[in-house]
Order: sequence, then structure tokens, then C-alpha cells
Amino acid sequence: MTSSPPYIEVNSLHKAFSKKVILHDFSININKSESFVVIGGSGTGKSVFIKCIMGLLKADSGKIILNGHDITYLAPNDRQQIARFGMLFQGGALFDSLNILENVAFGLTHGQNMTKEKAKKIALEKIDAVELSSKVADLYPAELSGGMQKRVALARAIATNPDIIFFDEPTTGLDPIVSGKINALISKCVKELGATAITITHDMHSLRAIADRVGLLFEGKLIWTGTVAEMDKTDNPYVQQFINGNPEGPFTVE
Repeated sequence: MTSSPPYIEVNSLHKAFSKKVILHDFSININKSESFVVIGGSGTGKSVFIKCIMGLLKADSGKIILNGHDITYLAPNDRQQIARFGMLFQGGALFDSLNILENVAFGLTHGQNMTKEKAKKIALEKIDAVELSSKVADLYPAELSGGMQKRVALARAIATNPDIIFFDEPTTGLDPIVSGKINALISKCVKELGATAITITHDMHSLRAIADRVGLLFEGKLIWTGTVAEMDKTDNPYVQQFINGNPEGPFTVE
């Protein structure tokens, strides 16, 4: 039996801003419907990696292959013809001037030119999927707690039934109980969609709740990848320092 080719292939990706190299010889293969989590220190290029896949940043060199298509230099809209993307931004990034229903439906009405009535129906279904009452639909983000805002952001991220969902620090600023709820909802929604998930996080509890595999980013490349079980057993000093929060080790603290 032959195994299926990776859904996402990133080969020797390089990205620099002026003389500052962010990604250097960055390579990873991610399978369809896999939940892959990237960890690493602040400013190591985790967000840059996501933005290169989405087309928000152009790679200097290397290859990004999505479902067999070379998308390295395609515009974001052209990439959406190959696979639908969803994104849960750090902090939620909801539109303050739009109510909850309009926020969740935004990608449907603006990105897919869907009628407002059809978009409303789908938006209400997604609001229910993140276990919020339809009563919040007419409220505005400022009227909701941080945890509820994060659920709305998740509903918006899954509204278009994306093939790939990116999560940027999904539990930042949330208490442990609310974080646990968000992690559970992320896992549930990703599995129901059959989506491929790529998450960047510093939250070890979140990682353990949602990851199929983990990659540690250091000096522009992934220096270790494995399952959560393998992460706990590895003697890699970089991994051990990061997951245990040790001040002493190969990572320097400035």
C-alpha cells in the first residue's frame, strides 16, 4: 500500500526582511486533516511561516506545494481556488462596528459574494457550532466577554467550511478554564470539517489538547518534529527547555 503524498509541502523556504533572516531552509510536510502545532520563542518566524502559506508574504526562495499545486508565488485569491483558508487571529480581530452575525458572515458576503439571507443562515449554524446562543447575533463584540469573542472568531474562521484553518495563539489572554473550552471547540470544529489545522502557540495545555504533531522552530528552521508523546520522551535539549520553561538551556533569554 502506498501512502498519500503530503497535503502541504514546504521545502527550503527562505524569508528575510532586509538583512534579518526570519526563515532559513524551513521545511515541513503536513498531511490532510492533520493538526500541526508550531512552537518556538517569540520572534522566531512562526507567524511569518503562516503568512507565507496564505500568500500575505512572498517567500524569497523555496517551494510551497498545496495539494500537488505549486502556490509559492500565487496571490492569496488564487490560492483560495485550490483550497479554502480560515483564520483565527490572535486576539480575535473582530470588527467592532459590525454585530456578531455580520462578523461571522463577513467572509461569506464579502469573499464569496453570498446573499445576506444565505450567509445569515450559515452564520447562525456556526454560532451554534461554537456553543453560543443565537441571542448574541445582534450584539456587538464589546458586549461580549473575551472567551465569547474568541468563540465568535472561531465561528467566523469556520464559516466558509475551510480546507485549512490557521490558529494564531488561540488562547492568549484567556484564563485556564476558558482556554480549555476554546481548545475543545477547536478540536471539535476541525474534526467535523475534516480540515487541516496549523496552529502557533506558546500554551502547552493548548498544544496537548489539539496537536497531532508538533514542530519546534529555532533560528529559522524546524529543528524537531514529532507527536506529543514523542515530545515528552525526547532528550532534545531545545524541546525539553521549551516545554518545561527552563531558564537554563540552549535557548538564550534576553
